[in-house]
Amino acid sequence: MDRILLGHGSGGSLMHKLVREYFVPEFEMKSLGDSAVIDINSIFQTLTSVNRPERPNFKLAFTTDSYVVSPIFFPGGNIGELAVYGTVNDLAMAGAEPLYISAGFIFEEGFLIEDLKKILAAMSAAAKKAGVKIIAGDTKVVNKGKGDGIFINTSGIGIIREGVNISPLNIRAGDKIIVSGMAGNHGIAVIAERNGLSFNPPVLSDTAPLNHVVQEMLACGEVHAMRDPTRGGIATTLKEMALESGLCFMIEENAIPVANGVRGASELLGLDPLYVANEGILLAVVKRKDAETLLKTLRKNPYGENANIIGYVSESPSGKVLLKTKIGGNRMLDMLSGEQLPRIC
Repeated sequence: MDRILLGHGSGGSLMHKLVREYFVPEFEMKSLGDSAVIDINSIFQTLTSVNRPERPNFKLAFTTDSYVVSPIFFPGGNIGELAVYGTVNDLAMAGAEPLYISAGFIFEEGFLIEDLKKILAAMSAAAKKAGVKIIAGDTKVVNKGKGDGIFINTSGIGIIREGVNISPLNIRAGDKIIVSGMAGNHGIAVIAERNGLSFNPPVLSDTAPLNHVVQEMLACGEVHAMRDPTRGGIATTLKEMALESGLCFMIEENAIPVANGVRGASELLGLDPLYVANEGILLAVVKRKDAETLLKTLRKNPYGENANIIGYVSESPSGKVLLKTKIGGNRMLDMLSGEQLPRIC
């Protein structure tokens, strides 16, 4: 058997064999069911310190997302690790420590088993790197021509420790804005693979887990808000936070890190790197006095070595993002209009 058959989605012996032979070993589980039971006491044990044996006060964070990226294999990653890291990062942006993930797979009839094995291996490795467990899942198969290879849906749950409060409503005038890495790598990597383009140096996706670096930041400074600028890129994400906070974000174009390959590819394709998708960087709005300390913390981590302070928050004009361009003028940044790069994640 080298391809997915319609029978793999029937709930019968073929499906059980598929799950038993490929999913269970990669995710190190006794079984892969539709639901999983979580021992809440294990969470208490995770949070309880030697000096504080009582049950701590914490909140749960929950997220869900779907991944339809095309192509499913791209420079620097594939749909499997993208699904894990995307879910992990969504939880991390709320200040949560991700714990468990579920994964649902929709296959098109004829999907290669060899490709499935690569995707599952990537998901397993990504879960280990992020420190989460994939504990439940589901598989479905649709007729050939009714899907596009494979789609993955993931949900994730994590804990938010006492005292952590991440929200755009916490943003204040005077806060500094930090980006943790270079803009546009993921989107350019995917669009290049999709269209048979090559760049020198090659542009690789920035897919990465951000949960550990977020916890390092929370331990050494006051972080008011965080977002990962995926679809719509940095510009759209900044605009979202400006609207939610009712404040103005003042950004320096020269301060935003962009790889030479991304800059060149964007010029060639008529794209703006500020609106191109990312999968391994974050935007953080932090207390002014803590900005330099947080920047140093980020730069010590492999996923934040290109971090930079890119601007600050002011009172007005409310809900606006103003970019000071390289030539000294001001440009207003708005949300992405339409779909610049469809099926990017």
